[in-house]
Amino acid sequence: MKAISLFSGGLDSCLSIKLIKDQGIDVIALYLDTGFGGTKDNLEHLKNMCEQVGAELKIVNIKDQFIQDVLFDPKYGYGKNFNPCIDCHANMFRVAKAMMKEWGAKFLISGEVLGQRPMSQRAEALGNVLKLANTEELLVRPLSAKLLEPTIPEKEGWIDRDKLLDISGRNREVQLKMAKDMGLTDYESPGGGCLLTDEHFSTKIEEFIKYDKLTSGDINLLKYGRHFRLPDGAKLAVGRNAEDNAGLEAIKNDKYQKIKLPIAGPFSLISKNASQNDKELAVKLAITYAKSSPDESYDIIINDDETISTNPFENKKDAQKYFFNAKS
Repeated sequence: MKAISLFSGGLDSCLSIKLIKDQGIDVIALYLDTGFGGTKDNLEHLKNMCEQVGAELKIVNIKDQFIQDVLFDPKYGYGKNFNPCIDCHANMFRVAKAMMKEWGAKFLISGEVLGQRPMSQRAEALGNVLKLANTEELLVRPLSAKLLEPTIPEKEGWIDRDKLLDISGRNREVQLKMAKDMGLTDYESPGGGCLLTDEHFSTKIEEFIKYDKLTSGDINLLKYGRHFRLPDGAKLAVGRNAEDNAGLEAIKNDKYQKIKLPIAGPFSLISKNASQNDKELAVKLAITYAKSSPDESYDIIINDDETISTNPFENKKDAQKYFFNAKS
């Protein structure tokens, strides 16, 4: 007997897998990559947690599908920011259900806890997720199972309902004690991994789609740097630190071109179709955030084939008026 678990790397999903594994069921831990899971590479963390609970890790990229089918037209709307949590969860279960036959799984598992999150884990919301995903009786939520209607795996005796739990609410004392008893370490806190719940990141998306169609290749651009919207409409991203610089430099997207400074400073990207006026302003902004002097002129290279000479702004405050503004 085999099951597929929706897997985030967090404690609740790890505990849910362990509860089912302890009943003799093989579990595939399915991590669905929407692109909005954060700025850090979490592959080693996911592998570590799967090793601790004895699950097989599989990662599936659903970035394009998520943007096309879920992000901009959620049936149940958004949370506080740009987070379509109910539709997102339902989409994940639909994807997992579609994998069942190929992977030889009989049912699905989720680490959701009744009442833990205000939008997606209320009793009504949990029911809406099941209806939208068409997985009503195939999905087991081991941590809250005794508070929910029995599922097919419980009715058919594939798993013992008495060995499942009745956790509800946001208090995590039970989960933390279980983790200690099981010897689990290095797990993540719940609800902290999705950038769509972050107000500033959500505002970046709102501003971006006023000027351009968002694709999966644009997601990483929004994760890093200071963002400017220039007078003729070009997008400019200027790194703030080493992590930003590395993140922006790693982006492979034909919509943007790089700005190369002659001195130590931020890595920057600007829209490939930027006007000459926007490019001249962009290099002035980029050099302003470098270790530069307003009294000196610098030769700055765009896309390896165009050089523009400019001085930095005398004060960074002069640059800040070009920060993006989603409300305008």
